[in-house]
Amino acid sequence: MKRKGSRVKDNRERSGSRWIIRIELIVLLAFVSAAVSRELRDRTKEYARQNAAAEDDWTSETGEAIEVSASGNYIKWVEFHATCEAMAAAYDLDVASCQEEVHLQWIELLAYVGAKHGGKFDKNSAREITATGEKLRSGEMTMEQLTEGMEYYDYYLEAYSAVLSGMVGEFSLQENGKWSRYYGLKAFSPVAKGFDYSHYDDFGSSRSYGYARPHLGHDMMGQIGTPIIAIESGVVEALGWNQYGGWRIGIRSFDGRRYYYYAHLRQNYPYAEGLKEGSVVTAGDVIGYMGHTGYSVKENVNNIETVHLHWGLQLIFDESQKEGSNEIWIDCYELTKFLYRNRSEVSKIEGSKEWRRACEMQDPEVEKHCKKDTPMIQ
Repeated sequence: MKRKGSRVKDNRERSGSRWIIRIELIVLLAFVSAAVSRELRDRTKEYARQNAAAEDDWTSETGEAIEVSASGNYIKWVEFHATCEAMAAAYDLDVASCQEEVHLQWIELLAYVGAKHGGKFDKNSAREITATGEKLRSGEMTMEQLTEGMEYYDYYLEAYSAVLSGMVGEFSLQENGKWSRYYGLKAFSPVAKGFDYSHYDDFGSSRSYGYARPHLGHDMMGQIGTPIIAIESGVVEALGWNQYGGWRIGIRSFDGRRYYYYAHLRQNYPYAEGLKEGSVVTAGDVIGYMGHTGYSVKENVNNIETVHLHWGLQLIFDESQKEGSNEIWIDCYELTKFLYRNRSEVSKIEGSKEWRRACEMQDPEVEKHCKKDTPMIQ
């Protein structure tokens, strides 16, 4: 039998051994952490170096985006900062002069101001567009003369055309059983007329579901079942469940440059009747209904807390940009504000959950691109 002093000694020895083991573990963890830190730092530096090299392909010395030629003659980045007021001023001049000898093109006016100020628009931009338009209408100068020597005008013209080119033109409306022809805005707000919503500029804010990523779209908060409208005429390219967007619709413009993404549609009844992949839709058609589906690998689940429409606009200059690391998504907040001036009026189909547009529209682009065997919303 051991004495008390002996037991105390043994306890001290065991305690000392435990502390030695703990210290060794701490030293080992510190060594591993340092090694991992060095690895992550090296990878980060390499990633930054590669990104810097890639950015050199499409940025000027002043940081402005320019056309790419090093690895394919197409634009690889666009930042669209035209304000609602600037778009409205350019659009009003376009429509007012559409039957005049000098027909002002709203995209050209926006591209001129964009090129002049490095893509920046402010409260004075609308006034500058109006003054420029009046000079052009009076014959004081031409757009060619005005933009001569502007290094990046062609870039901004192509970039802004990719964003806006399907939104203004000729169309016909059926009113009181008679078709009338118009020229003007033929793109629509994504939320039907008479349905309230709230929104703010949330482009680029963080998202964490699945993986950390920026918000590459625009959220419009409203009520379940609010009719969602096709902004521009085009072809349904994607339809179905996506774990991030829930029930969603992807519509491609006829020129292939714009991909409209509508997400988080209503549980159990997300789409307009008859809508399918390959369907041709006319701007202003009801295509689906607001909900809060998504954030689940399981279909038809409401895991989004707030009822809203997420809509995004992707620009595609080359098919390699459609999916992957080369995608171009633009901030749609100001564009959404501008499109508010053209909201599609809808009416409920009695005895169903369906809504349909109240005023039929004919878009020449639909007729031009639609084949006889292509399904359309009736």
